[in-house]
Amino acid sequence: MLVCVGSTLIMIVSAYGFSDALQHPHVELDPSRLAAQVVSGIGFLGAGSILLRGEIIRGLTTAASLWSVAAVGLAVGGGLYMAAIDATVIVLIILAGIKPLEKWYFVSRQRRGLLLTAERGSMTVQVLEQSLGSWSNRVSKFVVQHNESISDVDEIQIACSRMSDREFEALRERLAAIKGVRTLVVGGMPDRRRE
Repeated sequence: MLVCVGSTLIMIVSAYGFSDALQHPHVELDPSRLAAQVVSGIGFLGAGSILLRGEIIRGLTTAASLWSVAAVGLAVGGGLYMAAIDATVIVLIILAGIKPLEKWYFVSRQRRGLLLTAERGSMTVQVLEQSLGSWSNRVSKFVVQHNESISDVDEIQIACSRMSDREFEALRERLAAIKGVRTLVVGGMPDRRRE
């Protein structure tokens, strides 16, 4: 809201704020100059809202929203009320209406868990990285615990994220093929092929 009000005021000042200066001969003003400065300034502000955490980029929607709201403010300040209303409706549909679709998409690619039992010492981070190759970056959790009841067995918890069903199945098969893996449980159901 602040971005919209600010850009509206800047556009009004740019278009109408220098009318007294136009009364002098040989004076010409270009009202688009301040609007251009708003566009670049909001781009800088939006860039500050973008964060990179590992391989995940956050803040792109916020940056794009700031830029769109500034454009709406410029339209209102320039007197283009219908265009501003239409753009606002479209922006709201994009931000609010597409959110359920986005959630559905990410739920289908949500974190998935695996429980493995393996011979003691056979499953390490290095073995996991060698077996999975480039997919090892999809592993968000890797915990090895010694089984107290069985002396020669480790219990391994693995959580994977950002994977489709097909990718998860291929990853599961790679894990099941690792030497020393005895059992593999996916989503609470034992893998019958390993039993």
